[in-house]
Amino acid sequence: MIKGIEGYSEALEKFTSLTLSIDFELLHKDFLAYIPKEKCHILDLGAGIGRDADYLSALGHKVVAVEPNPEMVAVGKSLFKNKVEWISDSLPILKMLNSNYQFNFILASGVWHHINGEEQKQAIKRTAQLLDVDGIFAVSLRNGPAGLGKKIYPTDEKVIIKAASANGLKLLLHKENQPSLIANKANVRWTRLVFQKPDL
Repeated sequence: MIKGIEGYSEALEKFTSLTLSIDFELLHKDFLAYIPKEKCHILDLGAGIGRDADYLSALGHKVVAVEPNPEMVAVGKSLFKNKVEWISDSLPILKMLNSNYQFNFILASGVWHHINGEEQKQAIKRTAQLLDVDGIFAVSLRNGPAGLGKKIYPTDEKVIIKAASANGLKLLLHKENQPSLIANKANVRWTRLVFQKPDL
């Protein structure tokens, strides 16, 4: 089993309810300005039930949603009707995304803590490869006790920023120590980062 999805199947109904209770624009308010206005190719990494992918597809973008938990995918397909390409894959390798896939915007919301430190560095490298020139990578980093997902690892923004720089990504936004939007999560803090792949 993929480590990062442990615990979610047992709490699928609760996860779905929590996901639907949080507004996309509120959750991603720091990222909104970086989402391309013109129609483009977007990748949602660790898409869960596809709430974010559906929102982005509704804007007219061509969206690929990567999610390794088949039960979440099934829920997403039943709830949302906008056109999204679902792919069963996982960080850090994303082996199902071949050279035909290049993206203008990549979103990784609440997934980085499900892979360990070395995998996080590998995932940054892989994400940079998948970005088109001038493409944007928006990632939210979680730190705090485990929630519905049982397998979690610490995230270090300094390490992530350094790894991104080493892979040619330029830091555009750094918001740290942000609270959770979910009640009773006072011990959970979030950092939000936005990078761009410049035309060298």
